[in-house]
Amino acid sequence: MCGIFAYNGTRTASLILIEGLRTLEYRGYDSAGIYVPTLGTIKAVGPIDILAKKIVTHGGTAGIAHTRWATHGQPTEENAHPHHDADGRIWLVHNGIIENYRELKDVLVKAGHRFLSSTDTEVLAHIVGEEMKTTHNLFSAVRNALLKVRGTYGIAVMNSESPEEIVVARMGSPIVLGIASHGLFVSSDPSALIAHTKDVVYLEDGELAHVRKTTYTIETLMNETRTREPERIGWDTEEAKKSGYEHFMMKEIMEGPEVLENSMRGRLIPSQGLAKLGGLEAYTKELTEIERITVVGCGSAYYAGLVGKFILEKYAKIPVEVELASEFRYRSPIIGKHHAVLAISQSGETADTLAAIREGKKQGALTLGIVNVVGSTIARETDAGVYNHAGPEAGVASTKAFISQLLVLVLLTLYLGRLRSMSREEGIEIAKALEVLPAQIEQILLLKDSIQKIAQKYAQARDFLFIGRTAQMPIALEGALKLKEVSYIHAEGYGAGEMKHGPIAMIDENFPTVALMPHDEVYEKMVSNVEEIRARKGPIIVVTTSDAKGIEALSDDVIAVPKAHEIVQAILMTVPLQLFAYSVGTAKGFNVDRPRNLAKAVTVE
Repeated sequence: MCGIFAYNGTRTASLILIEGLRTLEYRGYDSAGIYVPTLGTIKAVGPIDILAKKIVTHGGTAGIAHTRWATHGQPTEENAHPHHDADGRIWLVHNGIIENYRELKDVLVKAGHRFLSSTDTEVLAHIVGEEMKTTHNLFSAVRNALLKVRGTYGIAVMNSESPEEIVVARMGSPIVLGIASHGLFVSSDPSALIAHTKDVVYLEDGELAHVRKTTYTIETLMNETRTREPERIGWDTEEAKKSGYEHFMMKEIMEGPEVLENSMRGRLIPSQGLAKLGGLEAYTKELTEIERITVVGCGSAYYAGLVGKFILEKYAKIPVEVELASEFRYRSPIIGKHHAVLAISQSGETADTLAAIREGKKQGALTLGIVNVVGSTIARETDAGVYNHAGPEAGVASTKAFISQLLVLVLLTLYLGRLRSMSREEGIEIAKALEVLPAQIEQILLLKDSIQKIAQKYAQARDFLFIGRTAQMPIALEGALKLKEVSYIHAEGYGAGEMKHGPIAMIDENFPTVALMPHDEVYEKMVSNVEEIRARKGPIIVVTTSDAKGIEALSDDVIAVPKAHEIVQAILMTVPLQLFAYSVGTAKGFNVDRPRNLAKAVTVE
C-alpha cells in the first residue's frame, strides 16, 4: 500500500516529487508529504493537489516523498510521512509495517524520546537517528537500525546534514531505482518512473542501496556487495493515460480485446491445439509429473483461481485446491512430492501471496506465478511462470488484469492438458475458442449504453445478490466484489445451489439479484433458482448467452453475451459485470478509479 517516490539529481526536486506522487495516486492514499532539505517537510491530508498548493516555492535537487494509506493512526498531517528523528536530522518514508515497533518505542520513551505521531514509521526514524550518533554514516545507521526491526518495509531515508545522499532498503515491500541522465529516482512502483526513464534496478529483500546523484551501490543487511545492471521497462507513459475516457476503469474495460490478444500473442499453435508458454518450458518434466496444484491469491486473483480450478480439473485432469493466500501459511498446509503452488497476482508484490509462495518453496513445492508486472518480486521468486502482458492497470478495481488472469489460466490448462491426456482435437477446439475471444468481447462492449441504463435503474439499491454455478460461481463472487469496491453497495456472491441454505431469506422486492446463467448443462437448475427468487418478488437481472430462449419472461432485465466454449465462457460473463459496477459507481457520483480505503498493491498483511 502507499507509495514512495524519491529523486537525487540536478533538476528541481520538489516539482519532480509532486509529479511522482501524482503517478502513484491510483494506489490509494489518504495523506501525502515531501521532504526536500532546502525546503523542509510539507504534508497534507487529502489529494495531492492540496499538498501541491502548500508548496509556496520550489527548489532543491534531492528529496523524498510519500502517499500514505493509514495503518497506524488516523489520516492526519502528524501521521503523514515523511517522519523525523528526535533531533530533526533524519527524515524517512516507509511502506509496510514494523511489527515490533511498540517494544522499540517503549525503550525510546524511557530514554526520553518524544513522539509526535501514532505511526510505527516514526519509531524507525528515531532508531536511525540513534544509530547516527555512533556511526556518523547514514548508510551504516540505516543498516544497523533495520537489524533491530521485524516486519516489512520499503524505505527511503535522508539526513539533513548530507542532503546529496538517499539510502533506500526493502524487505517485503517493493523498491525500484530509476537510472536517468540527470539523476537517480526511487519508487515503490516502476510505473511512476517511466516518465523519466525506462532503465530500472529492482532491489531484493534484505538489500539496501546508497543513491547519489549519478551513482548507486547495493549491499545486503549482512554487508555483502551486490552488482546489478539496469533492466529495461517494456511499456511507456501513453499506456498509463486515460486516452479520452473519464476514468481509468472504463478505459481498462474497453481495452479488454487488446489485452486478450496481447496475453495470447505467440502462445497459441491453433493447428496443433497447443499452447506455447516459454516461461514454463524449463520445467516440462516436473509439470508432467505434478499430482496436485494449490492456487493462492487474494481478492480478484483468488476468484480467478476458483475458475482455474474448474477448468484445470475438467480439462487437464489435475486435482486443484484454491487457497486464500492470507490463510495459506497459517493453517500448516500439507505439501508433498509432485505438488505445485501457483500464485496469481496482478502486481506481483501482494504480501500474503508472496508469503504463501515462500512457504510452498520451503516445503519443496514447484512454485509458479501468473503476474502482470515484469520483474516483480513474485515473478523473481517463483521457479517458473507466465506474464499477463496486460499492460499497467491504474484502476484500483481490477478489470483487464482479471480477464487476462482467466485467459492465462485457460492457456495453462491447454498447456498442461496436452502434456497429459488432452487429445489434439480437443486442444484445437479450445484454441479456436481462444482465437475468437477478443472479437466476442468487442460485441459485449457494444452493450455499454444498455448496461448503463440497467445500472441507473438499480443505482439506489442497498443490497445485491450475485449467483452462479460451476465456473460462473466465482464470477458471481467477482461481480459482487466489483460492485462493492466502486459503488459501496452491500453485495454478496453465492453458489446458486446454496440459495435455499440461507441467502433466500434476504430476498424481497428491494433486494436485486444478478443471475449468471449461460445456456449450459446447469441452465435448467439456474432457471429453478431464478423462479424461487421471482416467487419472493425479488428483482432479477439475468446475464445469459445469446442462444438462451424465453429468458425475458423470468427476469426484469437481460444482458446477453455470445455463446462460447465452456472453458472461456466465464471470461465473457465477466465483462458485463465490470460495466455494470462501473455504471452504478459513476451514477452514484463516486471516483471509481480510487475507491475509499482501498489500495492497488497490498504490500502488507
